[in-house]
Amino acid sequence: MIETLKNAFRNKDIRKKIFMTFLLLLLFRFGCYIPIPGLDRGQFGDMVSNNDFLNLMSGITGSALANGTLFALGIGPYINASIIIQLLTVGIPALERLSKQGEEGRKKITNITRIVTIILAVIQSVGIIVLFGNTQGAITTSFFFGQTWLAGIFMTLVYTAGSCLVMWIGERITDYGVGNGISLIIFIGILSTAGTTILNKLLAITSKNVGEILLELAIFAVVTVVLFFLIVFVDLAERKIPVQYAKQVRGTKMYGGQSSVIPMKITGSGVMPLIFAFAIISFPSMIMSLVPSWSGALEWWQANFSNGSPWYIIVLCVLIFVFSFFYAQIQFNPEDVSKSIQQNGGFIQGIRPGKPTAQYLKKINNRITLFGAIFLTLVAFIPSIAFSWASYDLVNVFSTTGILIVVSVALEFDKQLQSQIMMKNYKGFLK
Repeated sequence: MIETLKNAFRNKDIRKKIFMTFLLLLLFRFGCYIPIPGLDRGQFGDMVSNNDFLNLMSGITGSALANGTLFALGIGPYINASIIIQLLTVGIPALERLSKQGEEGRKKITNITRIVTIILAVIQSVGIIVLFGNTQGAITTSFFFGQTWLAGIFMTLVYTAGSCLVMWIGERITDYGVGNGISLIIFIGILSTAGTTILNKLLAITSKNVGEILLELAIFAVVTVVLFFLIVFVDLAERKIPVQYAKQVRGTKMYGGQSSVIPMKITGSGVMPLIFAFAIISFPSMIMSLVPSWSGALEWWQANFSNGSPWYIIVLCVLIFVFSFFYAQIQFNPEDVSKSIQQNGGFIQGIRPGKPTAQYLKKINNRITLFGAIFLTLVAFIPSIAFSWASYDLVNVFSTTGILIVVSVALEFDKQLQSQIMMKNYKGFLK
């Protein structure tokens, strides 16, 4: 990675892209510290920390949600909109046709995703404000002529605008920077949350507990490095299925006769199953919190489905497995891959082309998805178990999804830099 960065900075064009990426990410972090009038930040932070899903989203936004700042919603609405459109593309023929129309279709789907992002940002803003408004004195109306509804409208507009601005920053990074802007924003948000927590831990050192805190941080660093190594090892693991292409004569030229592979990653679905699972299991408590008459049901839910309870662990594991297989079916279609191989004159050794190839690929995909689901389930609980001896703030630094996101984005950023260097250094055969 360090050698890749050195080679990248030697090229003027890539260096400009890196600086552009850095400036846009710096703009995002600046917006995470702009306060919004009308909120009691202390009570708002306590409410977020008591909700598992809001706490997860706060970690992704770099604690902007817990602080109630301009970018409180972060990139969450855009991610949810992208997931919804991606799922609807499979079920709605019109969207499926757009996805197959090349660049023009991609632009139309992007515009639809932006519209859905704005709608989801408004819904999430209203939901959080209503949930937060149930707390006495949580919303201050001194800036809004004593009108709570006016304060709610203002905060909804500001949070929606902040979410749209984050979406714009992410798209600009993708267009003019290096790597995927949305992933880098999440990456920076998680690292900033971790850095702030560790810094606060260091500032809390006193003459009485300096040795204890330093020992805790040292052990935490060692365990974190081991976990990162294991996750990188699994994240890079893949099953390569060899494909042989027959020789074809077209005119005066001969094509084919080469061998290739179909790479199938164990973690091909990424962290999406984890995000889906945490969102689903946290959604009922959020809905029940909005209705005062459901306080009894909310207490029962929190008592039986709180973080770490047996029912919580069982339901979360089932949801991770369900969404892993569901997302794998969306990302990898054995029938389409088999048809593409057959049309290009290819075949898998020992497997007949057509339906037998599709069945073989489906069987391999299901097996890999099973191991991927087991891996994601372990990732969901290993950090809490590994850091159970540490204080809660250190345990929360690298959440269940945070570690996997950081590793995946860092590896993808390294690949993007290597591809940029390769493109810039390519001279062509005639030079």
